[in-house]
Amino acid sequence: MTSTTRLTVAQALVRFLTAQYTERDGERRRLIGATWGIFGHGNVAGIGQALVEYADEMPYHQGRNEQAMVHAAVGYARQCGRLSAHAVTTSIGPGATNLVTGAALATINHLPVLLLPGDVFATRPADPVLQQLEVPFAGDVSVNDCLRPVSKYFDRITRPEALIPAALQAMRVLTDPVDTGAVTLALPQDVQAEAYDWPEEFFAERTWAVRRPAADAGELAGAVAAVREARRPLIVAGGGVHHSRAEEALAELASATRIPVASTQAGKGSLRWDHPQDVGGIGHTGTATADELARTADLVIGVGTRYTDFTTASGTLFGASGVRFLNLNIAPYDGHKLAGRPLIADARAGLEALTEALLMHKHRAEPAYVTEYTDDKERWEYRVDAAYEAEDVDIRPTQPQVLGVLDELVTEDDILINAAGSLPGDLHKLWRARSRDQYHVEYGYSCMGYEIPAAIGVRMAAPDRPVWALVGDGTYLMMPTEIVTAVQEGVAIKVIILQNHGYASIGGLSESVGGERYGTAYRHRAEDRTYTGAPLPVDLAANAASLGMRVLRAKTVRDLRAALAEARDADTPTCVYVETETADTVSGAPPAQAWWDVPVAETATRSSAVKAREEYDRHVAARRRHL
Repeated sequence: MTSTTRLTVAQALVRFLTAQYTERDGERRRLIGATWGIFGHGNVAGIGQALVEYADEMPYHQGRNEQAMVHAAVGYARQCGRLSAHAVTTSIGPGATNLVTGAALATINHLPVLLLPGDVFATRPADPVLQQLEVPFAGDVSVNDCLRPVSKYFDRITRPEALIPAALQAMRVLTDPVDTGAVTLALPQDVQAEAYDWPEEFFAERTWAVRRPAADAGELAGAVAAVREARRPLIVAGGGVHHSRAEEALAELASATRIPVASTQAGKGSLRWDHPQDVGGIGHTGTATADELARTADLVIGVGTRYTDFTTASGTLFGASGVRFLNLNIAPYDGHKLAGRPLIADARAGLEALTEALLMHKHRAEPAYVTEYTDDKERWEYRVDAAYEAEDVDIRPTQPQVLGVLDELVTEDDILINAAGSLPGDLHKLWRARSRDQYHVEYGYSCMGYEIPAAIGVRMAAPDRPVWALVGDGTYLMMPTEIVTAVQEGVAIKVIILQNHGYASIGGLSESVGGERYGTAYRHRAEDRTYTGAPLPVDLAANAASLGMRVLRAKTVRDLRAALAEARDADTPTCVYVETETADTVSGAPPAQAWWDVPVAETATRSSAVKAREEYDRHVAARRRHL
């Protein structure tokens, strides 16, 4: 007779989660390392009580904003190489819908997070209950259905016994290197508290193997032939390199063949910046070196990349006649993009197989090609030095100079986190990544407000490393609330707030597309009712201090150098606040080296829009559809 244990659905779920593990390459880790939660009537008596019941087995973190809790969980999962994740529980209603943005970010970036929102009563004792959305034509719909399109797996647990297959499916998806992302188990509040006799086997330890599928022999042979035929090959390293922990394999292939390696935002750091074959970021926010190689490449070897519009310059970058694509990707959907030759495999396994085969043929890039990109890279580094350099240390720094001071200070241990504004462009072009995980820019969803909570999650996964959240004032105002969490938990993150009085990135974009920076500045209204008056008297440093953070103000480059050094050594959450010199421009970094498609008004009376449209039409004419 099967042995059973009588527990509530919530208790059974929490106990189940404590017994799940992952394993890859001999490394075994607990799958759900902790649960974040904000409690309301939809989860306090169910999941909330269960977390109390199993407090010794399931660590709990108190959040301040539901979206931010997901960001923290995503930061943790990324730092753990997707081998460990966090769960997030909320009440039904606004708590649940606040999860949607975080869920979309997780799914787009292929990062695992388990969402446990409360749901309306399954038994419907009263209709509607507090915070219930009534849908007259569908009685089984709740606000949690908003999570369906942004989840890789979704289920609503309306009966206790339904938890068993749903929980197993949830773990399958969380550990799947192709399909991982946000997983949602919606939990009606009455079902959470309902007792059931659970089979003991449900709570047995389970280890989920994270696969490394090898390449098909035929696809590999075709890939080797394509590389050997190419005269100007270029590797584009995407986030899949990091997810697979394939950095060493990529470095070995690049060194052996001398094929240059450019990186997407998600792939930056796949090679150290000073590796001879690293040519920096590619695409709209890329380096001149990488983008010129992309324009003339006859074979583009994508490794773990989704080929987003920033990478391809909206279809205008890879312009050589006859250019072809070889796509090493664990996901067939991405492997077939741009009519490319697919090599469907784990990034590390595929790179190792390619390297072995190419070494057998003693294949190397032509010496003249190596000399060309090496010289171009050296010229670009001079531009980086110029952007970083501050001739006068007693004036306000520009945004690149802030990065330059930080560049002087950090080692390979430091981790930089960013997601939105003008900083991703400056970082992709300028930052010299020293380790595989130093560069943490979330650009799949480019979600303002990601940085501070993600820094908390990263620091939890890497408690002995300096973790920096770089935010502009616009981003900071979106979601500073988790500073309170960092203070409460004693998570010693470092936050750099760059004050430039508005949405500088969108302001620059607005100007370039004929929008005249309308509605992008943080300023008082002028007499003509436009936002062109004096800057708002907002003191973000005082705000951070009011939330419990130690704050260091830096007015000059000299101040900044001292403040950043002090913050790096701090063992408590510390903020460095600096007002940048270029308040009305984007940053002062080198301009975009490739185009990005933002449609411009086809007809307008204002001259700025008319000129912008002329420029737009010129770029659109260069777009290619690769067939």
